[in-house]
Amino acid sequence: MPQTEVSPKRKLRVLIADDVQETRRSVRLMLAMNPDVVVIATAINGQQAVQLSKEHHPDIILMDVNMPVQDGLAAFKEISQIYPDTGCIIISAQKELTTLSTAMSLGAQEYLVKPFTTEELNEAVNRVGAQVEESLKKLAEADQLHQKSDAYLKQLADEYAKSKRTDDEAVNVFEQLADNPECELHWLRTLAMIYIIRQDWGKLKSLSARLEQQTHK
Repeated sequence: MPQTEVSPKRKLRVLIADDVQETRRSVRLMLAMNPDVVVIATAINGQQAVQLSKEHHPDIILMDVNMPVQDGLAAFKEISQIYPDTGCIIISAQKELTTLSTAMSLGAQEYLVKPFTTEELNEAVNRVGAQVEESLKKLAEADQLHQKSDAYLKQLADEYAKSKRTDDEAVNVFEQLADNPECELHWLRTLAMIYIIRQDWGKLKSLSARLEQQTHK
């Protein structure tokens, strides 16, 4: 009887950002005990953490607060604006309420006070990893749903265009397609013709400006 092939679990990709070499080394060793984690890069300051995040797009960042060039909170704020799905665990020598509050307001999920144990670190990483995986799953489902919805709209639009429908339902379908900034030019032209037939000059004027802009791209 053939065995079912099981896909290997995706490892969490972690970036370590700390200006102290010994901390980076010890954190990497701690994470080596976690079979679900791979360290993809280390940064010595916040600026480098931002740059490495752009290059590698980690799932989780272990971010020290007080670092030269750019501090950890400023760096994570910048990263989260680019990649809002990135998880963050703040690692700091002090548990200051102001720092903790700022970190959480930026989207950090965990706050570990140095020194922490291997168990504390990996438990925090696993918790954040579960949140990241759930977030990515929801994003993938939403994207899939959007693609299905877009394909269905195009199918309806094609049918309505062939039958030359200009009723309210047809207008609604073509306008939904037109809401997409990357809507194909022929759908926009079809919608413009429907506006002309319906003598909807206000909407036609607005659409004409967009058509002219896209035609001259």
